[in-house]
Amino acid sequence: MDSKGKIASRIEEHINAFVKLQNDSRLQEMIRLAAEAIAICFRRDGKVFFCGNGGSAADAQHLAAEFSGRFYIDRPVLPAEALHCNTSYLTAVANDYSFDIIYARLIGGAGKKGDVLVGLSTSGNSANIVKAFEVCREKGIRTIGFTGENGGKMKDLSDWLINVPSTDTPRIQEMHITVGHIICEMVEAEIFG
Repeated sequence: MDSKGKIASRIEEHINAFVKLQNDSRLQEMIRLAAEAIAICFRRDGKVFFCGNGGSAADAQHLAAEFSGRFYIDRPVLPAEALHCNTSYLTAVANDYSFDIIYARLIGGAGKKGDVLVGLSTSGNSANIVKAFEVCREKGIRTIGFTGENGGKMKDLSDWLINVPSTDTPRIQEMHITVGHIICEMVEAEIFG
C-alpha cells in the first residue's frame, strides 16, 4: 500500500471506530454516568485521580489538567491529578518494590472513600492499574475504566467501564481522549452551568 493509501486507510479506520461509538447507546449512557460520578465527587470535595502507562499516561495527565486547569470556562480548580507525575516516587517504588504496585501504593495512601480513580489501559490488563482498582474496591474509591472493547481484567473491577469499540491501540487512544474531553465538558457544565 502506498503512503496515500495508508493515510486514507487509517483515517477510515478512525472514522469507522467513532461511528461505532456514536451508535452505541449503552456506551454513551456509561459516559454520562461516569461524568455524573465525577461531578458528584467534586461536589462532595473529593478528588479525581488518573493513571495510565505510555500514551495512556499522557492522556491521563492531559485529562487531569483539563479539570485542574480549565476546559471551556474560566472557573475554580477541580482537584484532579495524574498519579504518575512524581517521577521520584514512581522510580523509587518501581525500583524498591515493583512497577506493578506504583499506583496501588499511591492511591492507597492519597485516596479516600468518595474519590474517583480513572484508569486508562487499551488492553484493560495493565497490572499496575488492575492492582490500583483492587485497592480502590477495599477503600470505597470509585473506579472508571477506559479500555478497548474487551475490557480485560479491568472489566470486573470498574464501577463504570468505558470499553470503546476497537482492539487497535491507536484507535482506542483516540477515542479515549475524545470521551475524556466529552466528560470534562459535561462535568464543567454540571457544576458551573
